Amino acid sequence: MSADHAVPSPARRSFVRPLLFGLTLTAVLGLLFGVPWWTLVGAGNDWPTGVFVAGTAVFAVAVLAFPVLMFRGHARGNDAASVTADVLLGGVWVLFTWSVLGNLLRLALLAAGVEDPTRSRAVAVSVTVITALLLVWGNVEAMRIPRIRRVSVTLPRLAAGLDGVRVVLITDTHYGPIDRVNWSKGVTDAVNALEPDIVCHTGDIADGTVDQRRAQAAPLADIRARLARTYVTGNHEYFGEADGWLTHMRDLGWEPLHNRHLVVERNGARLVIAGVDDRTAKSSRLPGHRADHATALDGADPDLPVLLLAHQPKQIDDAVAHGVDLQLSGHTHGGQIWPFSWLVRLDQPVVQGLSRHGERTQLYTSRGTGFWGPPFRVFAPSEITELTLRSGS
Repeated sequence: MSADHAVPSPARRSFVRPLLFGLTLTAVLGLLFGVPWWTLVGAGNDWPTGVFVAGTAVFAVAVLAFPVLMFRGHARGNDAASVTADVLLGGVWVLFTWSVLGNLLRLALLAAGVEDPTRSRAVAVSVTVITALLLVWGNVEAMRIPRIRRVSVTLPRLAAGLDGVRVVLITDTHYGPIDRVNWSKGVTDAVNALEPDIVCHTGDIADGTVDQRRAQAAPLADIRARLARTYVTGNHEYFGEADGWLTHMRDLGWEPLHNRHLVVERNGARLVIAGVDDRTAKSSRLPGHRADHATALDGADPDLPVLLLAHQPKQIDDAVAHGVDLQLSGHTHGGQIWPFSWLVRLDQPVVQGLSRHGERTQLYTSRGTGFWGPPFRVFAPSEITELTLRSGS
């Protein structure tokens, strides 16, 4: 082989990847923290020297501390560091977003003839006030018991005996470093008040191991359903202990649908409820873990309608290929903090709500019951979903 086509050595590849990661991380942090610094502290604000120095010091400490807190928290399992890093991440994302929008205001004021420092200070104050209000409101939205979102779904193959069956979907509870035992109890009470026939949890149950989050998950044992309580893994289970959560949910009285199905019946009508692992399960290298629709539906009567639990909306293509009638998913959080929903849409076919795919298959994507990481929800409210299934008869 000629030198021009030589394959890079493993040593060279091992050097290039960390370098690229480091450069990417530096660029991202530079933008996230740099744009707000320029908007609030730099630009043409002409703050007194003390204010300029203090503001610059705050941003410098934050940008240096952030990766350390993230590593200590999410990689090393330190809950206090996780909470601090997550609050900082949410805060700087909102601040970055409104700093960008604030600089559009700067252009408008410039066109109107407003001079600096009045122009820049007006932008800085506006961005600060809006960010503070959104973070307070976003935290209230994240920590509250989710609102009930009611959706009616017609399934042409559903027999009349199951017309009106109520399916309650919870997902992305993300029990984590913030102790939310009382919140979990509130979710259980809200679900039970709906008197559901079927309850589904479509994954991302927790960030951490069963032992770490046992108390927060305990109220799930008290959720009631007439026909079935079913659960599938999300991608976050594979950051912790997927097998542990599958076993624990079974211990709590739920049916883990680990690439399997069950059949429920009412008034002589039957419905297949199937579940598949998250699409990231295969890369976890856990034995027996991967999204396997064929195995999940093996032995199911092909004439019966199929309700499929799959954590990510992008698993819908396999659902269509296997003739699924309705897939229930979560994962997106509806974007959680605007405008992150635009980035989610680049990765997923749907961000939230009911959608149709192919001739038979419908997909419902929940905005999520809890939240991941930053304890904020901005223009993406959480939900407990009540889906009423209607027969085509």
